[in-house]
Amino acid sequence: LTGTQGSDFYIPIPLDTNNITALSPFLVPQEHLGTSILFNSLAFFTFFLFVAGTIINSLTIVCTIQYKKLRSHLNYILVNLAVSNLLVSTFGSFLAFYAFWNKYFVWGPMTCKLEGFASTLGGMVSLWSLAVIAVERYLVICKPISNFTFKNTHALIGCVIPWVFGSISAVPPLFGWSRYIPEGLQCSCGPDWYTVKNKYNNESYVMFLFCFCFGIPLFIIVFSYSQLLFTLKSAARAQEQSASTQKAEREVTKMVVVMVLGFLVCWMPYTLFSLWVVTHRNESFDLRFATIPSCFSKSSTVYNPVIYVLMNKQVLVGFEPMAFGSQGSSLNHYPTSCTLQYMFHMVFIRLKPTLSFLQFRSCMMKLIFCGKSPFGDDEEGSSSQVTQVSSVSSSQVSPS
Repeated sequence: LTGTQGSDFYIPIPLDTNNITALSPFLVPQEHLGTSILFNSLAFFTFFLFVAGTIINSLTIVCTIQYKKLRSHLNYILVNLAVSNLLVSTFGSFLAFYAFWNKYFVWGPMTCKLEGFASTLGGMVSLWSLAVIAVERYLVICKPISNFTFKNTHALIGCVIPWVFGSISAVPPLFGWSRYIPEGLQCSCGPDWYTVKNKYNNESYVMFLFCFCFGIPLFIIVFSYSQLLFTLKSAARAQEQSASTQKAEREVTKMVVVMVLGFLVCWMPYTLFSLWVVTHRNESFDLRFATIPSCFSKSSTVYNPVIYVLMNKQVLVGFEPMAFGSQGSSLNHYPTSCTLQYMFHMVFIRLKPTLSFLQFRSCMMKLIFCGKSPFGDDEEGSSSQVTQVSSVSSSQVSPS
């Protein structure tokens, strides 16, 4: 890969100049790398990510503080996800917006390192949080461990793990294993994918990120949700004659597909681009293709809250009053051995982690509209709004 090397930056295209410092992305606009329309478009896009990501994730945190019913151990990981997203939107998206607007990274080399670290840390924590959410659902719904009860301790461990793994991924470039430099159009910062055969060992760091921060979480997510779907379909076969049951199964399947696709849309472009750069060192590329993947990864600060907090109203909201009834939300009232009919009942009871996301949306609407949801989707009235699985009720189902 032929490029222009500076002390704290690397522009991955050759530039006709005898004074590289005069074209430093920390000193002058990089109009020689792209048009004003391109820079301004990316400025507006990153500004949108900053505003939307900050508002949605801040509301998630504020609602958790404001409403006691949201402070359950099943929601800890959602707050963890919101904190990591907020880190990316406030540092990564905002600094990138201002840099794209000025057409160069006006903040200087030190801030570039901090922005690269904050964005990488927040992104990796967010990514691992999605894997933890998948594992939590797998453990609670599929019950691979007999007599397992999801408790506060498990929820706290699930919040700590993403920050430990995220730190393992984001800290090394600060100490010489790779480094943080401007990437793409030189207006946002990330790990050095470009330079080779130097003291930074960038190739090994890229492969480490690919395996540890993409391959393993993706495997966990796909495995956990596939097992959840197998469990659901197995239980649903006992209710083949129920149209509402089959509709519920389709809705949950779509929800799972959206979650997996959301993960891939956010992280696949960035992963594929970094691998391509590492494996095609002698080939040139359009710098726009080095910038767009970074914007996709930053967009996860908006995608994730929408998918995991604000979606999934129609079917699942009707399950809670039906499934819990006078038993409340405890997952411990039911034995693990059961008939298929009872198993179907258990599957939707154990979707309580998903049902709790509806509470976030309801509380957000109350917070924004001074105590009243404009859509009338409060939990208290939810049972009359959506599909009911009428053939499976608390009075009909009993363990074998």
